[in-house]
This record gives sequence, C-alpha cells and structure tokens, in this order.
Amino acid sequence: MELPTTVPRPRSRADLDARKLARLRRVLRVILPTNRFYAAKLGRGVAVERLGSLADIASWPCTTKEELVAAAVDGRPGNLTWSDDRYVRFHQTSGTHGRPLPAWDTAADWRWWMECWKCVLGRGHVGRGDRVLVASSFGPYVGFWSAFDAAVSRGALAIPAGGLSSLARLELLRRVGATVLVATPSYALHLAEVAVEAAVDTAALPIRLVIVAGEPGGSVPAVRRRLAEAWGAAVLDHAGATEVGPWGVGETDRSDTRPHPSADIGGTPRPALHVIEDQFHPEFFALGTGGPAAPGEAAELVLTTLGRTGAPVIRYRTGDVVRPVWPSDEAIAAGACPWVRLDGGVLGRADDMLVVRGVNIFPGAVDDIVRGFPEVVEYRLTVATRESLDTLTIEIEDRLGDATRVAREFHVRLGLKVEVRVVPIGSLPRFEGKGKRVVDRRDRSRVPT
Repeated sequence: MELPTTVPRPRSRADLDARKLARLRRVLRVILPTNRFYAAKLGRGVAVERLGSLADIASWPCTTKEELVAAAVDGRPGNLTWSDDRYVRFHQTSGTHGRPLPAWDTAADWRWWMECWKCVLGRGHVGRGDRVLVASSFGPYVGFWSAFDAAVSRGALAIPAGGLSSLARLELLRRVGATVLVATPSYALHLAEVAVEAAVDTAALPIRLVIVAGEPGGSVPAVRRRLAEAWGAAVLDHAGATEVGPWGVGETDRSDTRPHPSADIGGTPRPALHVIEDQFHPEFFALGTGGPAAPGEAAELVLTTLGRTGAPVIRYRTGDVVRPVWPSDEAIAAGACPWVRLDGGVLGRADDMLVVRGVNIFPGAVDDIVRGFPEVVEYRLTVATRESLDTLTIEIEDRLGDATRVAREFHVRLGLKVEVRVVPIGSLPRFEGKGKRVVDRRDRSRVPT
C-alpha cells in the first residue's frame, strides 16, 4: 500500500494537524500488522481509530537511535515492515556517535524521499535548465544520493562529482556550467578556499544557489554570509537524517538581517529551517524540563514519519537542538509558511553541547563567532581540563596572524576567556563530509564544572 504524498495547503494550524493525524492513522494501519519492532513497542492492539488527536501520542514511548542500532542485525534494520525482497535501497549513517545504523527503503519509500526533496528544491526554484553538481564521495550515506535523484526528478541535469579532487571538482563545475552546488557547509567553504588558491574567480562561475546539509552552518549567520560571499550565490539550508528522511528546508528569499514576517515572538534576524510538516510530525522536548517546549525555547526535536512505511520511525528522538516558533493562523492566512519554524536552524546536538564553567556552548555558536572573521580560513576547538577547570583553546588559520581580536569576541559573546592560537594556514584538517572541529579532552571521571 503506497500512501498519498500530496497535501493541499492548510488554512490554519488546526487544519494542518487534522491532515497529519489522518496520515498518521494510515501509516499505523499499514505498519502495525507486520512491523515487529513497532508492534512490540506500541502493541498490536493500538486503537488507531480512537486516536483522537496528535496530542494522544504523547503517552507513547519514544524511539531512540540506540534502540534502532541494537535492533539491527548483520546490516538489516530492525524496524522493517516488509519482507526483505521489497527493499531496493541500502544506506547507513556515518557512525559519528557510535556504530553505523543501516537504513533500507522500498521503491515507494524512495519516491517519498523525492516528494520531501521537492519541498527543498522548490524553495530554491531548482528545475529544468539547472545543472546541479553534487560534491560528495557518494559513499553509503543517503544525503547526496537522495539529492542527486531529487535533481533528476525535478528535470535538472544532475552531475556527480565523487572520486575527484577539489581542484578537479572546480574544473568540472566550470566546464559544465553548474548553476547549483550541493555540499556540506564545511566543504563548500573549503572548495571556495581551493578556488582562491587556484586563482579561480568563483564570482564568474554560473553558480546561483548553494544547498548545504549534513551539519549546522547553513542557518548560522556568519557561515551563511561567508558562503554567499564566496560563491556570489543564494544559500539554502537543508536538514535530514538517514533513519528519518529529509525533514527540514531553509529560506532564501530574505537577507539575514530582515525580521521574518511569520515569527510570533518578535521579529528575529536569524535564518531558520522549517520542518516539512506535510511529511513529518514534530514534537519538542524542552532541554531543561523534558516537557513540551514553549515558543523560542531550546528543545530536542522529536519526529514521526508520515509517509515512510517500509522503515518508519515514531516519536524518534533526533538529538538535534532547535528553537521552535509556530506561525499564527493570521500569518498563515496572509501567506506565511504554515510549518513550524526553527529559529537559527539546528543549533547543535544535545550530546555535542559543551558545558564549560557553567556556560552551555553549542558548536554552531563557535562557528558563528569564528566565521565572522573573513581572514580566518579554518579552526579547531579543544576542550581540556587544567587545574580542575574546563578550558577552551581555539586554533585558527588566520591570514592576519592576530589572535587577540578573536579571543576578545569570544569573551564578549560567550562570557568566557578563551585561549586563541594562530597556526600555519593549511595545517588544520579539511572535511568533505561532516566537519569535526571539536576535540574534547576533558577528564570524564569528574562532573564538568
């Protein structure tokens, strides 16, 4: 049974919730008879028809990545609905936070992936006539495979760039006249850096849009500005997960300093992501209490898929930290996006948050500070223990060779004294995939101060 994927534009938040509830009921009717993972977790006797509202699922158990990893056996996911011969796509997570998690999709599920990506590419007006270069090694990670197929589904010319050096990718980009670049924020910045070293004028290239995903950055103001300036192009953030799907889409139709008209807690200058609520139901657990988050409160994002029946996730704790803002019905009636808006995009991961001398720091905040200095090419942050206190050290590749101004900005923005060291340009690692710029060397035998 293939689920419908097209939902008309809702008139209000209540209208959107009613449509999501109908989709969730359809998903449950499909998966519960044969999905052993969720039949055991929720019970085969779940009264789908008595599910009166989305709020009713708050009593259901959450799903964690650890559960899915434990349930996977020999590369076979544990949350499959169908027999193995129905599945046609294999991918896996990077294993950054543990053992890689396999994910399988049926042909119908892959069409659902494409439907989600339509929202992303539609925001960037990507379609016929565009030439989309996907700058990735095309390993088993789903993000760039799905981006490539999505570009094809939109009628664009999709250009793979796996197995090439950065310089070769630049040459390919120039030769084929690519108009859209898809990459992680880290790699898009590195590719621009390579262009400078090779005397390639990125402003003369036909790139009009850079789509970034795989790590926070596309909604970090300083990173976003660096990307836009480096490529002379608009920047579109996107978020997704192998085990969940492509769930978030950013904005390209405004500057980073103009308040967004649909914000209900006062105009905010920060970029944002929207959860694609046609395809996902989001919940938000406040970091401080674990209860429902208030508008603008830092919270963990929890997602339920509304169309991926072959390997669904229900109340999945993503670990992503966000600040949700819901549009008012008046704003929706005036044409604002009806989906919940995540102010500042993905701020970081709950398990990546650093608590240093009582100050909560997400890597995205560090990125925003460092990338605000255009002369700083690359950086690395190290957290260590010195005389029973947590310390931060930032190594920077700085064309000006001046650590003082960067240290001063950290003190002003974070209220912490940070040791900043200048290192030779080219000495720090570069990343094609997710950037790993934080090194935690603290003594784990004690509680952080």
